[in-house]
Amino acid sequence: MDKQPRDPPIGTNEIDFRSPLPLYHQLQEIIRNEAMQGTIGDESGKMPTEQELMERFKVSRITIRHALKILEDEGIVRRERGRGTFLQTNQAEHWSGQLLGFAETISAAGMEPGAKMLAYGLRQNVSLDVRTHLKGTSAWELKRLRYANQVPIALEQSFFPPEIGKRMEERDLQSMIVYKFIESNIGISLRNGKQWISAINAGKEEAELLEVEEGSALLHLERVIFDSTQTPVEYLKAVYRPDQFHYTIHLHR
Repeated sequence: MDKQPRDPPIGTNEIDFRSPLPLYHQLQEIIRNEAMQGTIGDESGKMPTEQELMERFKVSRITIRHALKILEDEGIVRRERGRGTFLQTNQAEHWSGQLLGFAETISAAGMEPGAKMLAYGLRQNVSLDVRTHLKGTSAWELKRLRYANQVPIALEQSFFPPEIGKRMEERDLQSMIVYKFIESNIGISLRNGKQWISAINAGKEEAELLEVEEGSALLHLERVIFDSTQTPVEYLKAVYRPDQFHYTIHLHR
């Protein structure tokens, strides 16, 4: 059986000229990894020139442009005529296949996560969607405004089974990394989830908290997380500013 070529390991910053992987593919992965680590580009996000990339990686201009075109299509970089190529460093990316919370996603993007507590506590006679996903008539709610580098970019409302919420209430909710706390402190293994993404218009509350115009477009997300026994652990409803947060989904044939 023929072995399929694999992507270069995360952290690799050199092109392997012996690899069967195309040079442009290796290059785009190197740039993507360095963009996530904050090791490429200056303070404004401007990347090295094509000539500088050619000299560093010992590849042709065609290879450089091919890799940058793919990254531009993915939203990793933007190219401005007469100015150069810039990283989209102000946008957090959520990679397909990874079960990450907000703080983990923002930290992975090289930014500082933050939160403002809006509401928490046990809720009786919850709405139909919460009852449906958590399989109960009561739930523990955690509602927070989420920040990246002190910019408000998300409004998250999470619901948990009451027994999980009571354990969380004993800790500092504002700075809590929820998924890590559930796994490390409560001992529940988070296994998989389902997620739905759509678009909505900002209402009065969302507009004020996220500092956008009322009626402007927002990303709307719903997510259910399950443990190893497929018992629901969290039902999340959230809205995100699309100028600060987007999703990249990798497709393979």
